[in-house]
Amino acid sequence: MLSAIERARQAARKAQESLYNGCCTVTEWREVKDPNSHITRDEEVTVLENEPCRLSFETIKPAVETDTVAKLSQGVKLFISPDVEIKAGSKIVVTQNGVTGEYSASGVPAIYSTHQEIMLELYNEYA
Repeated sequence: MLSAIERARQAARKAQESLYNGCCTVTEWREVKDPNSHITRDEEVTVLENEPCRLSFETIKPAVETDTVAKLSQGVKLFISPDVEIKAGSKIVVTQNGVTGEYSASGVPAIYSTHQEIMLELYNEYA
């Protein structure tokens, strides 16, 4: 029998996951050994596919103003299950609300019992 605290955690996790309206695919560069030639080379490897998730966006106030234009930036945060591991620098392709974006995990995730939060950056190349 589950304790009241554990039932509350499960209910909170279910509520958090009910907000997931996107899905993501995570890839990493890994050393892969060719079974025929036995040569090891770096390749892009999919480590997670079609994982339910949610993106949250926030506009960050202008950090730099010039005589011509103020530069705006946007914070992007990924909400995903605490059961998956996404390494810093991984490439993350998220489709949400019919829009697909490519991001890179910019750092260590904040992991909670109900979810994890990972700050993302627009993908340019692997870190």
